[in-house]
Amino acid sequence: MKRMDRLMAILIALQLRPERAQSLAEKFEVSKRTILRDMQSLSEMGVPIYSTTGPTGGFRLMEGYQLSPLQFNSQEALIILMALQAVTKMTDTPFNEARWTVIDKIRSSLPPHILEQIQPVLERTEIEMPARNYRVPQLAELMDHTTNCKWLNIFYHSKNHQRWLVIFPKRVYTSHGFWYCEAYSVTHQEDRLIRVDRIKQIQETDPPTDTDVSSSKIGGEENERAIRIIAKLTYKGMLQVEQDIHIGECLYANSDDEWIVDFQCPVTEWSWAVQLFYSLGLDAEVLEPPILRKEIYDLAHQVSRRYQSS
Repeated sequence: MKRMDRLMAILIALQLRPERAQSLAEKFEVSKRTILRDMQSLSEMGVPIYSTTGPTGGFRLMEGYQLSPLQFNSQEALIILMALQAVTKMTDTPFNEARWTVIDKIRSSLPPHILEQIQPVLERTEIEMPARNYRVPQLAELMDHTTNCKWLNIFYHSKNHQRWLVIFPKRVYTSHGFWYCEAYSVTHQEDRLIRVDRIKQIQETDPPTDTDVSSSKIGGEENERAIRIIAKLTYKGMLQVEQDIHIGECLYANSDDEWIVDFQCPVTEWSWAVQLFYSLGLDAEVLEPPILRKEIYDLAHQVSRRYQSS
């Protein structure tokens, strides 16, 4: 990053919050001494910067000081528009209209020469979003309740049940084209991952007594028994497994054309593991445990008998 770009970035950061020299040095990948020199340069330019000490100390801008409207360079404009284009590919969001109007506003604010630089890149580069056919009418309300730390009573359609659950939503995010909510479930006494499109109704409710949601883990990982699974994968199998949000980081290359996935599978997710490795077919071979190999064999045998010629 050029020095003038760094000075502008420091100003933007200080306009948002106080910053310590060390945190700025780590953010911009320079030394603390360089940041201190930058602060001196900004002061000499007439920028009203002062510093305070203590736990909440750091560099600050004088109250009331505002920067002029932002000017994006080509790289900044590119990453913003690329990210917004990815959002427009999502099937449903709480900001369907805004995702289009903000693109138009940003484009209209860019100088023509910047648009000419980034348009060819935008036409040939994209962030892929899987096409999904679903709606999330409860998403906006869920995001609002999550932000305000509210307990909820939701009517949820899972694979095996349709029932009311009392939950404490912790965060909402999107992955692989779906919206998810990480929430503590009173029914399950642990954190659960909830598909937002399967929530049919939401009601605000009172918090239950004697419930601690701060130390729980997804799927009860601290208290739940798990089984170690090791499998080798082809390149095609590796590409499929690395997209899984739970085990995608458990991969490593064993050779140029073979990969290993090694992870602890909670016993409650055993049927998922059987289906996963069965669906991978010849692009995966389970090495451990033997019981998983046997269940995949039994499932394949059942399918084989169904299609066997009479």
